[in-house]
Amino acid sequence: MAKVLLAINSGSSSVKISVFSATFRKTPQQIAEAQVSGLTAGPVAVFYTCHNKTKKKAEKAWQPVEQQDDAFELLLGLFIDDPNLQEIKSKADIAITCHRIVHGGDYASSQLIGPVTYDNIEALSNLAPLHNRAALTIVRSCLDQLPDAANIAYFDSQFHSTIPEHIRTYPVNPDIARKNGLRKYGFHGLSYSFITRSVAGYLGKEIGELSIIALHLGSGASACAIKNGQSWDTSMGLTPLAGLPGATRSGSVDPSLVFHYTNDVGKLTPYSTPELHISRAEDILNKQSGWKSLTGTTDFRAISESDDPACKLAFDIFVDRICGFVGSYYVALRGQVDALVFAGGIGEKSSKLRDRVAQSVSCLGFEIDDTSNAAEITDVVQDVSAKGSRHGVLVCQTDEQFEMARSCAEDERIW
Repeated sequence: MAKVLLAINSGSSSVKISVFSATFRKTPQQIAEAQVSGLTAGPVAVFYTCHNKTKKKAEKAWQPVEQQDDAFELLLGLFIDDPNLQEIKSKADIAITCHRIVHGGDYASSQLIGPVTYDNIEALSNLAPLHNRAALTIVRSCLDQLPDAANIAYFDSQFHSTIPEHIRTYPVNPDIARKNGLRKYGFHGLSYSFITRSVAGYLGKEIGELSIIALHLGSGASACAIKNGQSWDTSMGLTPLAGLPGATRSGSVDPSLVFHYTNDVGKLTPYSTPELHISRAEDILNKQSGWKSLTGTTDFRAISESDDPACKLAFDIFVDRICGFVGSYYVALRGQVDALVFAGGIGEKSSKLRDRVAQSVSCLGFEIDDTSNAAEITDVVQDVSAKGSRHGVLVCQTDEQFEMARSCAEDERIW
């Protein structure tokens, strides 16, 4: 019997919920999707589709929305109040909720959420202050308002539990590192899991035979070396800050930089609470850096199309850092690479970025066909390789909500 499943993706500035009809060990079918965006830099916008038809699109929310939990309440109301969404007539019709949780610490697999799991996720909030705390407010709402529904946490870090010890270990005092959980964890794991599965299917290979360099490029960006279907290395580290720059994140910088940037680096910001401590350094590197700091905008499309020197610099920096990881991971995989895969909002939409990256790493055997690259990306996986390219160049329209729903449909614990 089919069950109604909510796949909830809470970001630092948005909440996206996909509604699925799910049956045990069958591919879940999406029946609705809604999103609230602009939570940190309004205006707050709402988008809702049901049975593939746009039901509501508003550039400004019709009720107060200040945080992720408010957004969840608004979206839940949309589903329940829509007479065309017969599958959800009341809260009692929702049988499963699954949650994207950015930082899962040592969890290597999804977890049913109970008091212990909830407390463990909360304890990790200082390592992902922009994400874990916001996601937990929605988890708490689900536990309170949907008491009969199964709640499952899917961690962005769990995909990277296979990273070898010599790669995940930082060269600092090992006793202190173990005590405080200081190691590379990696993130965007739900996306990389979807990419791995989809690309393997597209290439007609078993997952365990697939080796790719995957790029999840959006306002938060990362790279991942996937060897024999498993994460071998990834650009993000202890927190999502490490690695590539993003819309407001610096990415990796000299650790001493922040001490030269400001003299109150260790002080807490006004955004801190008794439960969540955010230092001035974390605020600067997470929220006041990236291409917004260079250009004044987080709109990467505008940056890529602009002739302004500041925008050109931001674009060049992003390309340079991406290529650095592509080169490093190519060596790590010993050149045994099935494809370079672009994903994420920027990776999927910016043909200019794909072209520049491919040109820069063409010496490794990645070449793009101009016509294919300029074409609209309509398939889940689409080939943009040039004829004769030594390695494939692909674009994958990643779907973190579907990846959670698909995993739920295979999970015997909830059926």
